[in-house]
Amino acid sequence: MQQGDGAEAQVTWDDQQNINRFGRLNNRLHELDDEIKLAKEANENLDDAGNELILSDEDVVRFQIGEVFAHMPRDDVETRLEQMKEDAAKKLERLEEEKESILAQMAELKKILYGKFKDAINLEED
Repeated sequence: MQQGDGAEAQVTWDDQQNINRFGRLNNRLHELDDEIKLAKEANENLDDAGNELILSDEDVVRFQIGEVFAHMPRDDVETRLEQMKEDAAKKLERLEEEKESILAQMAELKKILYGKFKDAINLEED
């Protein structure tokens, strides 16, 4: 690798492992962004379903289980929706925590790699 001043920087095995690790973390970060987006949409859909259920005055409502709709008592549907909301919120929280962990690891790797290679390496996305 060439640094900005023309001197060559030696890439050691550990350096290469750090670069590879950064790349894997970056890929996982992009996957997490997509998963978080889907989880937020799922939360919004569950909230919307809960609001529609509140507005409904029927005692028996259609509830989707897999690809099939079943007629269920309103109380059972409310219970299931609340459980689904809790599960979705926990999943979103877990994904957000994983994202924060990955960002912290990436920041540490950037510090190490930029410290050694300076402007000879680009770890930023455009």
